Parts: sequence; structure tokens; C-alpha cells
Amino acid sequence: MTKFPEIEALPFEKALAQLEEIVSKLESGKVDLEQSIAIYEKGQALKEHCEKQLKDAEARIEKITLKPDGKPSGTAPLDVE
Repeated sequence: MTKFPEIEALPFEKALAQLEEIVSKLESGKVDLEQSIAIYEKGQALKEHCEKQLKDAEARIEKITLKPDGKPSGTAPLDVE
């Protein structure tokens, strides 16, 4: 079980917004050390959650394959590497 189970249910956009808010707070330097550590840990969990969602989305995307004449011939898995 993760330290932040509520993150697992967040859609990508909300998780990213929360992560951006945390980064902004940390960059401001206006939070004390204990709070900085706590929000950094949550930010790390949000980052990992967003990365997983992006990886899962990439796995579902397919590219359209073309025949020599330029007409579509089907689909193949997207190779992003």
C-alpha cells in the first residue's frame, strides 16, 4: 500500500496540477523544512503516478501503417524509442 493512496484515483490532469502546485510552493521557499519534506514526498508520488499514466497511454496508442501507394493498410503498435 502506498503512502498516498488517494493519488492512485486521480486523473492525469488533476495529479499534474497538484504536482505543479507543490513545485511552486517548494520554489517559493516560504514553507518550513518539515512541510517541505512532506510535500516533496507527495510530489514524488504524484510524479510517479503521472509517469505511469503516460506510459500506459503510450502502450495503447497505435500508428497507422501505409501501403507503398500511401493508402492505409492497418495499424501497428507505436514504437516511441
